[in-house]
Amino acid sequence: MAEITAAKVKAFRERTGLPLMECKSALNEAGGDEDMAYEILRKRGEKLNDKRSDRETAFGRFGLYCGLDKSSGAIVELKCESAPVTQNEEFIKLANDLAHGLATADKVPATADELLALGSPSVAGKTLGDQMAELFNRIREKFEVGRMTRLDGTCGGYSHNSGTIAGVLIQVEGGTDDSAKDVAMHIAAMRPAALSTEDLDAAVVDKERELLKAAALQEGKPENIVDKMVEGRLRQFFAEQVLLEQPFVKDDKVSVGKYAQGSGMQIKKFVSYILGQA
Repeated sequence: MAEITAAKVKAFRERTGLPLMECKSALNEAGGDEDMAYEILRKRGEKLNDKRSDRETAFGRFGLYCGLDKSSGAIVELKCESAPVTQNEEFIKLANDLAHGLATADKVPATADELLALGSPSVAGKTLGDQMAELFNRIREKFEVGRMTRLDGTCGGYSHNSGTIAGVLIQVEGGTDDSAKDVAMHIAAMRPAALSTEDLDAAVVDKERELLKAAALQEGKPENIVDKMVEGRLRQFFAEQVLLEQPFVKDDKVSVGKYAQGSGMQIKKFVSYILGQA
């Protein structure tokens, strides 16, 4: 049996990131064989992960993969148990690797399990699931893949507060990475309900029209001009709810639609997430 020296335990700890006593225990059980000890720790981690499966994952961040030089983009919500973990460099890398894997997969994963079965973009010979399991083994918090979306086409994106509050992915044609990011930042701040007036739920628009008409009639306005008034007031409703109609946050003298047009960019689609919200 190989001697389990303090130096050997220290070196193994640097490899695993786990406490010294756990590393020493695994090395002793493996007779000094580091690869076997690593496998022992991995299996222990799986059992611990199972025990923690009911824990709440109220924190997390959004991984993004986007750029006008890429043929697709993706956003993935990666959740964890505590706020400090969201700033861990390996957790950040995992979130972005998940988005990278989703965006570049030959067959778009339909579930988190399918996504985790893909090869890791940054860790050779490992799946994304392996990468997440190894990170759990070092941090010992439950991780969970939440919502995920892929948009085929050139995309921009933005993650608010370092990705720990909101994430936006926007599909565009033309423009620049900066102009696409500007619109994504606007979406994160203003939370539009739809891209265009045509995309708004017709039932929502009809209900708003009825409310505006009832309010106008209650004000005593003549019935022959009420409909015109309602349509005028609906424009304000659209300016609040519709991305292309909203005043642009960086220059409220123009709408987002006008800003995009002036940037030579057509906005095709967007996805906007708030962490933990459906």
